[in-house]
Amino acid sequence: MTRARNLGLFVALAGLWGLSFPAIRAGLPSLPPLLFAAARYDVGGVLLLAFLVARGIEWQPRTREDGLAILVAGAFLIAGNSLLFVGQQSIPSGIASILYGLVPILTTGFAAAFLPEEPIGIRRIAGVVVGLLGVGIIARPDPENLLTAELVGVAFVVAAAGSVALGSVLLRNRRPTLGTAGMTAWAMIVGGLMLHGGSLAIGERAADVTPSLVAVAAVVYLGVFASAIAYVIYFTLLARFGPLEINLVSYVVPVFATAGGVVLLDETVSLPMVGGFALITGGFVVLKARTIAEELDG
Repeated sequence: MTRARNLGLFVALAGLWGLSFPAIRAGLPSLPPLLFAAARYDVGGVLLLAFLVARGIEWQPRTREDGLAILVAGAFLIAGNSLLFVGQQSIPSGIASILYGLVPILTTGFAAAFLPEEPIGIRRIAGVVVGLLGVGIIARPDPENLLTAELVGVAFVVAAAGSVALGSVLLRNRRPTLGTAGMTAWAMIVGGLMLHGGSLAIGERAADVTPSLVAVAAVVYLGVFASAIAYVIYFTLLARFGPLEINLVSYVVPVFATAGGVVLLDETVSLPMVGGFALITGGFVVLKARTIAEELDG
């Protein structure tokens, strides 16, 4: 029964995060991208923090390291991650979710570059290269026209994945006393405030919002289900299984994102999408081959 419950939670997490991609795509015609992202994290951060307070789980930052870690997470894992909203203005949900699968691969690349205890090796280089080849197959850039809307969208989504990966590496040098759940709640709140500032800086206005039921549903889904509820599930599974198994959710998410895009938004599945997904997944396997083998032997 426990195994079935854990599998159910894993599938639920993949589904909640996967369907966030078509939800973003559906809400963008009504909401400017940074303001949309800010609203998502306003809702998600407040709800997650309220959950922690209600359950008596530690939620108060107490040290300078707590503050620095929240600032890094808010800037890179939340605000930077929201470049995804900008990118999805011009590319389908399925493609965005596949590209986002680069996060574990880019994390390894940044770790090798910035952390002396994780040196660059042939296997690391091979894994990153294979993953980036997958991006190339999906993007198929035309050297004579590198500023097409689709290619710019791909660049923004890859930048979002890179921001999350870099933030994850930078956090390894921090020693916060606050738990991961509390860190995430505060990071969403701080990142949301940064996004509000960015939204104002680039000229987004409340007048740009086109009120619609779809927009409201998108914000509610992303804030409540894909953020607050999904992160509660994430922390539950992380405590039970560790990071390797949780990383695997990145390669189930595109299945739900693509299916949601096809059913809800009439998006299509192309051969380059399938090939790119296979290569990005292959890059992850190359990077984690030793760890996967140890897990299977165990």
